[in-house]
Amino acid sequence: MTAVEEVRAGGREVWSPSITPGIGVELTMQQQLACSFRILARSGFSENIAGHITVAADTGSMWVNPWGLWWDEVKASDLCRVDADGKVLEGKWDVTPAIHIHTELHRRRPDARVVVHNHPYHVSVLAGAGILPELVHQTGSMFDGDLHLVEEYSGEVDTAELAVRLAEQIGDYSTTILASHGVIVTAPTIEEATYKAASIDRVCRLAYDLLAIDRSPLPITRGIKVGMKKSLLERGTEVYWNGAVRSLLRNDPEVLS
Repeated sequence: MTAVEEVRAGGREVWSPSITPGIGVELTMQQQLACSFRILARSGFSENIAGHITVAADTGSMWVNPWGLWWDEVKASDLCRVDADGKVLEGKWDVTPAIHIHTELHRRRPDARVVVHNHPYHVSVLAGAGILPELVHQTGSMFDGDLHLVEEYSGEVDTAELAVRLAEQIGDYSTTILASHGVIVTAPTIEEATYKAASIDRVCRLAYDLLAIDRSPLPITRGIKVGMKKSLLERGTEVYWNGAVRSLLRNDPEVLS
């Protein structure tokens, strides 16, 4: 291997901060989830009435947004708890039949404690063309080896049977672009899921803009992306989340209610 091709170290192996700015308040899981909805809505990730995020609870149930509320108005008290088959156990409203996307991924993927789905604009542009974005900027390294395309659009996923098929197509990937549809992001924590979801549309926009100007991206070697991925996820996730929540609470403190 040449020096350029050598794997670069990254993350906590290289450096770890002794202290980072916190949020200033302890959040329950439901409050974290409500914050995630609003953070992603503010970043342009959500498409008006579309989309859902689930967090698996220790009881075998999961928390999700109700059908009918836009992401930018969700509060902690609005969330619904559903069982492993999507039946509402707690909450004031119904949930979408597309909840099966989440139930089947949670059932098959212990690592996917959090599942995020929506239709951000630039993701949807590439999804409509059946294109996976090239990782043209260092931040895209967080998706290195974890980005997948489901090429077939089969319509609304509104039954467990359809969701089983989709879960099988997704496999173990953490970020999957669905042709003519949107994106599914999975992660072990709300913080990481939110950070990845907030980043994927910019990754797609950068790739799209390079296509639009008919330029090929400068190469980023796999060895560099390995270390950068560790730095982004191991060091960046908490800092991103804390800053995003602080910003949200300055303007929308009612999200915690």
